Amino acid sequence: MRGFRWPPPPDGGPRTWGPGPGAPRTGRPALPEPETELVATPHGVSLERLVTGTGEPVTVFAHGLGNGIATTRPFGSGVAGRRIFFQFRGHGRSDSPPGPWSYLDLARDLRAVADLGGATRAFGASLGAGALCRLLAESPERFERLVFFLPAALDTPRGEVARARLTDLLDAVAEGDASALADAVSLELPPSVRNTPAGWAYLRQRLDQLLRDGLAPGLSDLPAQAPLDDAGSLAAVTAPALVIAAAEDDLHPVAVAERLATALPNATLHVYDRPGVLWTERADLRERVSGFLNG
Repeated sequence: MRGFRWPPPPDGGPRTWGPGPGAPRTGRPALPEPETELVATPHGVSLERLVTGTGEPVTVFAHGLGNGIATTRPFGSGVAGRRIFFQFRGHGRSDSPPGPWSYLDLARDLRAVADLGGATRAFGASLGAGALCRLLAESPERFERLVFFLPAALDTPRGEVARARLTDLLDAVAEGDASALADAVSLELPPSVRNTPAGWAYLRQRLDQLLRDGLAPGLSDLPAQAPLDDAGSLAAVTAPALVIAAAEDDLHPVAVAERLATALPNATLHVYDRPGVLWTERADLRERVSGFLNG
């Protein structure tokens, strides 16, 4: 990464190449990476885990495709009790058993981490929201409270635009192509943030993590899959649920969130009026999630 020059440093940003001493320290939304642990699961897949906080209740946080513990930690900053963050198979230090994998496999990962930690509440972002849906279809009474952030798919696969973007991300990681990976990751940022010190720091942190840990080939089939065969399988989920979406988000259409909120008997839907809410609506989002889970 020391020779990496893309994109050019923003005005007022670092003039060194790579994440050296001159790099900005204000990158968001990811937080610095703490020391994690590997835990064995009943289905034979060791998963990377981080536990923070103390006491009850216990909430498990499931991340999106190509993301991980660092990008889900901000959601738990105001959540009371113990918080369990983990990496799905194929991410970070978690195992990568032979693929291809399905949402059923991801649901098993999520269930194992939740059971081992005694979690009674769950948060799922994007891919993690899909895994949570699959778990609930089989065990509708597993959790007492639920948050679905930017659900990407329900009972139909992702659209072509989303599949293309995710394929580009996986290909760039597989090839170790820092420039192509930066192109893919930069799309996670709102245009107003991309050429700022905060955006630059976030981009560097994401690239460092992805190029260091990689993403397993077994993930490549997931964008073409749907978590459920029928959204009606969620009709038995009676736990209060909060579904959060954002307008004009190509990877996470509002229509998916609307269908999920309709399928869940006790759900509240909130739609932000623009994408990139971790950057543009950070305080409101944190308060909304923590207020709901702490209720």
